[in-house]
Amino acid sequence: LQQRNSTSQILTIFALSSGHGRCGVAVVRASGPASATVLRCMAGLTRSLPPPRTALLRSITDPQSKEVLDRGLVLWFPAPHSFTGEDCVEFHIHGGPAVITAVLQALGSVPGMRPAEAGEFTRRAFQAGKLGLTEVEGLGDLIHAETEAQRRQALRQMSGELGHLYQDWSYRLKRCLAHVEAFIDFSEDELIEDGVLNQVDRSVCDLQAEIERHLKDERRGERLRSGVHVVIAGATNAGKSSLLNTLCQRPAAIVSPIAGTTRDVVETALDIGGFPVLLSDTAGLRESPDLVEREGVRRARERVEQADLTLVVVDCTNLPSDAQQASAFLQEHLRSVLPSQEQFLLVLNKTDLLPQEQKLKLDGELRQVSGLSPFCLISCHNNEGLQDFLTVLHSHVKTLCGDPLSGAPTLTQARHRAHLQQCFAALAQYQQYRDIDLALAAEGVRLALTSLGRITGRVGAEEILDIIFKDFCIGK
Repeated sequence: LQQRNSTSQILTIFALSSGHGRCGVAVVRASGPASATVLRCMAGLTRSLPPPRTALLRSITDPQSKEVLDRGLVLWFPAPHSFTGEDCVEFHIHGGPAVITAVLQALGSVPGMRPAEAGEFTRRAFQAGKLGLTEVEGLGDLIHAETEAQRRQALRQMSGELGHLYQDWSYRLKRCLAHVEAFIDFSEDELIEDGVLNQVDRSVCDLQAEIERHLKDERRGERLRSGVHVVIAGATNAGKSSLLNTLCQRPAAIVSPIAGTTRDVVETALDIGGFPVLLSDTAGLRESPDLVEREGVRRARERVEQADLTLVVVDCTNLPSDAQQASAFLQEHLRSVLPSQEQFLLVLNKTDLLPQEQKLKLDGELRQVSGLSPFCLISCHNNEGLQDFLTVLHSHVKTLCGDPLSGAPTLTQARHRAHLQQCFAALAQYQQYRDIDLALAAEGVRLALTSLGRITGRVGAEEILDIIFKDFCIGK
């Protein structure tokens, strides 16, 4: 990132920082060198500025016409103790659209002021070193969090845990690179002690193992961030659309006794026990001469292949009365629905059409069959068994996402995974060339460090030089 030579070249930005629409209080923020000027001329502070981070009730006026626009609170955040690291001011005003528009227009009339672009306050915070890239991404995730688990994960990332992990790896890689380059440059002068490269070998090996464990997280953090993709699949008229409507508690999909009603994928977002779920209802799986229905079946199978969890819905009234035959029927049905043995939950629907004795017998006998459990007996008609089904579904979703508050911080972004895979491959290059060409081996460490730097947003040659002089006292 390029550093600007003078703060006078930086325009002061302003924007509505609270939500749009009518509200009790709206917050308008300004950040930059003209913030103090804006505060003085719009809050009538002709002498000194208010104490930092102290709310002051003032009449807010237009700097051109001197008309009173509103009466509200003003807060002063002098640099560097502000969100952006610059001088900042906040106007807490009434949230009517006319008041907000008037204040924003007044701010725009002050020389050196301009409206902020999307994310520009956070960008300035990053440039000032207030936030790392992973913390910036955590802040964005926190703003967009819709479930409790998403909030917890985003808050943990915004607090810097993930960034600290990557910065620790970066620091260790800088030491490795510094030691290798020092060995290349100064080993002939006998200024480097024996065993330096052996230490680098151990460090690189340890880092590879840690990065590999970090990558083998089964995408839990990414699933939690974007939502677990749960697909409802099965034969026609099994009650798939009824299950969708029951779970989202609204008529999201058309329900009809006519087979093949659902032709396209119907999606809805749900909160299952604090975890985000993207639920998809799909066309019934069957052979059909209808071109539209065949396309629906193709899309259904495509969604099943992409799913994190498939709810395989079966009409239990179609099951053979004999337990062994019923088991064989279900296992064959699962093979026809699922392309491989991925995550699934078998849902036996329409239990309201079975006698109680038959339901109990079916439940008991199928539980003895391996490969079918866990399964759920439900009725979308009278909600029988629905609570037990939701408990099992929640357990599956929680397993797929993991606990956002326990263990080491997890990957949340696809870009992190891509850069870490590049980092891992670059460390393999070090090991490949370690005994052949030390310069190429050092390049592998440098590429690994660059890949990590693309995640954190911080990597520089000066830091490597500092470590060289600190560790080896060259030139002493």
